[in-house]
Amino acid sequence: MTTPNMPIKIGKRICKNRITMAPTVKFNAGEDGIVTDFFVRHYALRAKHGCGLVCVEATAVSPEGRLFPSQIGLWNDDQIEGHRKIVEACHPYGVLIIPQLHYGGLGTHPDCGPLTSPTAVLWKKGDREVMAKELTVPEIHRIEQCFIDAAVRAKTAGYDGVQLHGCHSYLINDFASAVNQRTDEYGGSTENRARLGCEIIQGIRKACGEDFIISIRTSGCDPTVEESIGIAEYYVKAGCDYLQISNGIQDVSDLPHDESLPYNRVASLGVRFHEHFKGIVPVSLVNGIRTPQQVYYLLENEMIDTVDLACGLLADPAFSEAILEGKPYVKCYSCKRCAWSDHKRPCPALKKRGNEAWEWN
Repeated sequence: MTTPNMPIKIGKRICKNRITMAPTVKFNAGEDGIVTDFFVRHYALRAKHGCGLVCVEATAVSPEGRLFPSQIGLWNDDQIEGHRKIVEACHPYGVLIIPQLHYGGLGTHPDCGPLTSPTAVLWKKGDREVMAKELTVPEIHRIEQCFIDAAVRAKTAGYDGVQLHGCHSYLINDFASAVNQRTDEYGGSTENRARLGCEIIQGIRKACGEDFIISIRTSGCDPTVEESIGIAEYYVKAGCDYLQISNGIQDVSDLPHDESLPYNRVASLGVRFHEHFKGIVPVSLVNGIRTPQQVYYLLENEMIDTVDLACGLLADPAFSEAILEGKPYVKCYSCKRCAWSDHKRPCPALKKRGNEAWEWN
């Protein structure tokens, strides 16, 4: 029986337990994308309370591909030092730490750059529709190199690896999804739609070595669950060590789901992927996991390898200790204040947690 405290091998590294912090954007940087002390405190506090792996929020690989002007980045060497401070604050707690590398694609903020896509498409942004620019092959190659260069900077900063953001309408997800209507080597077949992610994975592996974790947060249902599993097979074949499963462009509300289960539709995608990739690469799920009992159910029944926590850890940094050691915790109230927030709208649970959490954030 798998328990939350059991170590797990991810690539060449050992993660001390099965509890991981999901990447959740705080948008608290300046337009230079440099990490501030806020981020150092924010991640060190979650590491201190027992997470086995911490994934630093969406980190832009190029300024024109940001999802918000105040997003942190790794697109130039000036940003390395701030990331090094995060690593140095977290590593003493025995945690693995990786940044999530991101390029906006259809999720790009209009103040940062144009919407880009594998195929020119009319895309809704807020209350208006915008025509996304179709990328040329040289432009695709430039963006791939941006990911690779950012990964090299991440390694220089001391990170244990990187995660590629392949969900939520961002560029890697766009190429894998039904939005992609290209007829060249980056469109059409499952292999071609996975090509962007695969070439990035292969480039990072060559540049950063075999002991550097390469993971990808990939959509579990774009355009179907079966096709998404096929896409992920190519990512693994290219050298991906670890899959984190979330959702993307496709609406998940039509997916069949047994509502009696203690996890939701998005989390169920991770369960499906774990069934397929068991014994090949570890798989993590995310979304709506806010009680220790949910974590126990998923791990003890060997339905997943690791559990990504988001709102629960934002509400109480010690939520991981509640799972690992049975300690009391302050529950997440599901009020959505933590989503896309830099704590200008205070989280009531975090405030209730007390001075340590409140002052660190």
